[in-house]
Amino acid sequence: MPTLHQLATDLSTALQALYEVPEAEAMAAQVLEHLLDLTPLHRRMRAAEEVGADERLAALPGIQVRLLCHEPLQYVLGTAHFAGLELEVTPATLIPRPETEELVELIAREQRGRSGLRVLDVGTGSGCIPLALAERLPGAQFTAVDVSAEALAVARRNAVRCGVAVDFQQVDILQASPRLAGPLDVLVSNPPYVMENERPLMRPNVLAYEPATALFVLNHDPLLFYRRIAQLGQELLAVGGVLYFEINEQFAAETEELLRELGYAAVASHQDIFDRPRLVRATWEGKVF
Repeated sequence: MPTLHQLATDLSTALQALYEVPEAEAMAAQVLEHLLDLTPLHRRMRAAEEVGADERLAALPGIQVRLLCHEPLQYVLGTAHFAGLELEVTPATLIPRPETEELVELIAREQRGRSGLRVLDVGTGSGCIPLALAERLPGAQFTAVDVSAEALAVARRNAVRCGVAVDFQQVDILQASPRLAGPLDVLVSNPPYVMENERPLMRPNVLAYEPATALFVLNHDPLLFYRRIAQLGQELLAVGGVLYFEINEQFAAETEELLRELGYAAVASHQDIFDRPRLVRATWEGKVF
């Protein structure tokens, strides 16, 4: 009978047809941890154990096939880890990225300690941003909108899983505004920002499986969603409220300039862990020029 280590090695070796060795090894480890309900530490401690005829491993061949068809690991397993949370994800939702975790941490650092915050997340997908912020900003009130009913269904299940109250609304932000109980303190969005002409640069597992409406924006108007959301911020943010964006690093300067033109102050880009400008924040001072 194979050991846990041998199963991990066999899966990793198969995945190396598509992925570099470190990524293939990490994926194989996550698959076995998921199937056998193991922590990384317990998996390593039990590596030499023979696993026997554990019925939970019956899914392993099918998982391998799906992964070798470029299907993202998170969709195969049905979960993604984000900012300390384990969230359900499906092809109706983007897989949360590390840059979005950095966005959450930026907001938490700047807003921590304030009471009664009203927060709106535009394009919530799996609900990852408000659910992660809820742990970091106790007492805040969250509204989250998305154009996709399927994504909102996932987000609602994640909110139940995390025990967080969020007012989820289906809204096409380009056509309508969300219903809010009062002025916002925080408006946050990770909107579509990948240009159509960047498709050839993207990996097959992203192009074939993740929702295009949450990824792509037309080449001729890459700031479409930023402009619309910033204009909504003029109406919805309280004086002193803050707007936070995850952005396409190619358009950091243009996004900053757009916000200044729309009357925002304290506009600043923030670098991600790779020293790329991926986040922008700005304060609304109540002035429309």
